[in-house]
Amino acid sequence: MKFCASLAFSDPRHFCELAMTADRTGWEALIVSDHVVHPKTIDSPYPYTADSQPRWEAPAPWPDPWVAISAMAAVTERLRFMTGVYVLPMRNPFAVAKALGTLAVMSDYRVSLGFGVGWMKEEFDLLEQDFRNRGKRADEMVEVIRKLWCGGMVEHHGSFYDFDPVQMSPALEGPVPIIVGGLSEAALRRAGRIGDGWISDVHSTEELRSIVGKLNAYRCEAGRDTEPFAVIAAANDAFDVDGYKRLEEMGITHLQTMPWAFYGGSGESLAEKQAGLERFAEDVIVRMG
Repeated sequence: MKFCASLAFSDPRHFCELAMTADRTGWEALIVSDHVVHPKTIDSPYPYTADSQPRWEAPAPWPDPWVAISAMAAVTERLRFMTGVYVLPMRNPFAVAKALGTLAVMSDYRVSLGFGVGWMKEEFDLLEQDFRNRGKRADEMVEVIRKLWCGGMVEHHGSFYDFDPVQMSPALEGPVPIIVGGLSEAALRRAGRIGDGWISDVHSTEELRSIVGKLNAYRCEAGRDTEPFAVIAAANDAFDVDGYKRLEEMGITHLQTMPWAFYGGSGESLAEKQAGLERFAEDVIVRMG
């Protein structure tokens, strides 16, 4: 199992120092979250809490993921980075392919695109993207982005995007995994059909066991069950090596966590976060081998 720390709600001014600490102590990746704005009034229900309200308030920081990852990649050597999750259908596929492709080349391919289809209609409206067809558009966007990354002249004639031959450079010469987020059956099926992996919200071990079973079934249905596939999970009932080994045995390949939350303190200062990364590495990552 590999270990990833989430930077959600952290001060962006701490990111580079945290990245250097994670790089030095054996973490696999840092995960950056995504929103563009926080509307004063949000009528869209948030799907991951019992009361349908977001877990954060308006002042919570949401730095641009590609800018943030670029800065962290520049001060690290081996650490990987991932979005968890980037709201893909809220964007233009050409702009995403260009920004992420450039970042991949310049970071020695230490980046993955973790994407979801989004939940906040208000944000889609502000970015002038259709909320209603976001799932189908996201599927086609992945196809378009992968074409553009191939290099040479490519064209596409689909339901939402239609263009004659174009070439985007630099072309990618290494892999940029595309990881699918979401808990709906449509999201799990999408992950099995077109994703290189799946990234979770917070679940119990038994909930994750059920989800892994569904993902495996959808991968088999798509004829992709022999291909590499990452399962990036956050568990609310596994807090030690034994718990993480049980997750690993059932097919979890990466654990997503906020390690500073385990060791007391507010977790707001840079020093506390660095200490959390270091102590978790000693307590867990080293012992997991």
